[in-house]
Amino acid sequence: MAHRLLGLGDNTVDTYVDRGLQFPGGNAVNVAVQAKRLGAETGYLGCFGSDAAGTLLSDALTREGVDIARCRIRPGRNARAFIGHHGQDRRFLRSERGVRGDWGSFDGDDLAYIASYDIVHSSIYSELGDALSVVRGAARRLSYDFSERWTDENLAATLPAVDIAFLSHPSASDEECRALLTRCIGLGPGMAVATRGAKGAMALASGSFHAQGATPASVVDTLGAGDGFIAACLLAILDGAGMAAALAAGAGHAAQVCGYQGGFGHGVAWSHTEAAAL
Repeated sequence: MAHRLLGLGDNTVDTYVDRGLQFPGGNAVNVAVQAKRLGAETGYLGCFGSDAAGTLLSDALTREGVDIARCRIRPGRNARAFIGHHGQDRRFLRSERGVRGDWGSFDGDDLAYIASYDIVHSSIYSELGDALSVVRGAARRLSYDFSERWTDENLAATLPAVDIAFLSHPSASDEECRALLTRCIGLGPGMAVATRGAKGAMALASGSFHAQGATPASVVDTLGAGDGFIAACLLAILDGAGMAAALAAGAGHAAQVCGYQGGFGHGVAWSHTEAAAL
């Protein structure tokens, strides 16, 4: 029986300004799509704008077979990130939050839907606010990605509600990484994973540290690689794999995600004329 994973939270349209392309994306969206491609039954719960960008996201998720039955469509613009490139390197220029955080309340049908999944994954970009405790109450297991935006304050506020924590810490030494993971586990989650860019990943679970190097990749675009890592890692954990095997699965799938543009493809043209209208 396939595992069931729900991405709950952020979405965006990644806009490659210098290439005239736009792609559906966002951490919670990308994890749901990548888990689906790896064989899971997946859903996404979030807020789409009523504009063409919101339609781009909902159409792409539908084509990928990700359930969006409980998504909200809010009047206004969808979240959008503007990205530039210098060779293969990319940099975020700016972002617009749009309606991403217009959650409203979670009713009984929402909570039953959340509870129907084996694991729920969200992120620091999801703008859940106080609703995180509601999601925590319904979710069987909760995974949460802090990306590089973790602070002492948000770790202390959020980790007690989390079962599996992901953070990005590419500049840290091994010693600094172990110290961060130890601090995270002390705040509540049973597993904590730090992704480290070219240095791979390190995790702490059941009192043991595990390290995994990055898998070599033919890089077209690194956007979404970290989300691919999370999706494969979570499915391996649901399979009962040890942490070392879960990290290896994550690294392998992240390398595959680097092989195409966008978080999961579905790119369409974008023009500066559209930018002027935004």
